[in-house]
Amino acid sequence: MARKKKDLPLIENVVITGIAAEGKAIAKIDDMVVFIPYVVPGDIIDLQITRKKNSYAEGRPVRFVSYSPDRTEAFCEHFGICGGCKWQILPYAEQLKYKQKQVTDNLARIGKIELPEIQPILGSAKTEFYRNKLEFTFSNKKWLTQEQINSNESFDNMNALGFHIPGMFDKVLDIDKCWLQDDVSNKIRNFVREYCIGKEYTFFDLRNKGGLMRNIIIRTSTTGELMVIVVFYEANRTKREDLLDAVADKFPEITSLLYIINEKANDTITDQIVLRWKGNDFIYEEMEGLKFKIGPKSFYQTNSEQAYELYKVARDFAELTGDELVYDLYTGTGTIANFIARQAKKVIGIEYVKDAIDDAVYNSENNKIENTLFFAGDMKDILTQGFIDEYGRPDVIITDPPRAGMHEDVVNTILFAEPEKIVYVSCNPATQARDLALLDKKYKVAKVQPVDMFPHTHHVENVVLLVKK
Repeated sequence: MARKKKDLPLIENVVITGIAAEGKAIAKIDDMVVFIPYVVPGDIIDLQITRKKNSYAEGRPVRFVSYSPDRTEAFCEHFGICGGCKWQILPYAEQLKYKQKQVTDNLARIGKIELPEIQPILGSAKTEFYRNKLEFTFSNKKWLTQEQINSNESFDNMNALGFHIPGMFDKVLDIDKCWLQDDVSNKIRNFVREYCIGKEYTFFDLRNKGGLMRNIIIRTSTTGELMVIVVFYEANRTKREDLLDAVADKFPEITSLLYIINEKANDTITDQIVLRWKGNDFIYEEMEGLKFKIGPKSFYQTNSEQAYELYKVARDFAELTGDELVYDLYTGTGTIANFIARQAKKVIGIEYVKDAIDDAVYNSENNKIENTLFFAGDMKDILTQGFIDEYGRPDVIITDPPRAGMHEDVVNTILFAEPEKIVYVSCNPATQARDLALLDKKYKVAKVQPVDMFPHTHHVENVVLLVKK
């Protein structure tokens, strides 16, 4: 016989005392720490414990006894459901304060290294509509909110086009308005959803793998260009072409209309063939007169305007004089490499994604930059002692790895290379701190500059300058 699940307690008048990881807040009950979403320090709530471990618990607010003076109203109708923008109930100045603390705590607690005074975080000029890329999912299993369930309304149409519900891979929240990207993104998404419902196109069944419509990706740029990628699961030519024509007619401002037929199990498009329907198969971003080609598979910082501020910090930290050999690790489409090339003797960029390297080469050629060299492949396989012996010992290394940080082999090769300076750009201060501890054998941290790329989220970028001891 199955063991009866123990009822978890409801605790009244709990004071929220701080901010924790992943955008959650914390409260302390006796000696136990509880993590709670969608509340802010100073809130007093009745708390339902949802999960309990030996050293911590998780819970959710069931009633607000009183609100914090630091709380502000959520501006998005989907707040608390879609899982994004969890900090929009915190004033932006408070968000920056907690992001600064996150960087400081991670570097001190995980890195355990000597640190200079950390510079004040650079906030984003835009706090709404700041993203240049969003991906939406079609689903025939629309997530119903508690309000919809309580309405006793009959939902015959369960099709949705929006974001995955956190922790539920086969449930998608239908999004009416998202505040993250230029409003043209909302107009395109809503038009496509209504067109497909009206024409009885089948939406993707994420659990059983079937249906015509799978994803839509929208990319905007500061140059005014607009890319739309429609991803189909089934190869129905007539319906596909009718939809693409309808989108092209409705939105003549689209400069790049592309499509993919993805019949595999997951949504990633890096291994898929992208086909052009209208316009170019790329858009441009621009920075200090440089034009950067962005293809459908290209990585580019998703807050274009704040990316410029981030790259300026990296360039300032490098203090280039024009005589340096610079290695740009995890170069993506070569944005940093090309951005700093005018101040360096030579820049060598390394990136895993071949399509991104093709764009990096194109970006150099298109901007008449002749002192760059790019390589595609796994970082730990390319950046070896043999590579350094062949191409030269770098004076400066700029590294901008993914959230997981750098492979230990890469760290060891950097230690072997012994550049005078390392500029480490990170989207995850925790893994950055781990890597800084490894680099501490030969390097000391000289400067730290947090940069907020993602308002209303807990995510923060951080730039660190290391100099040889």
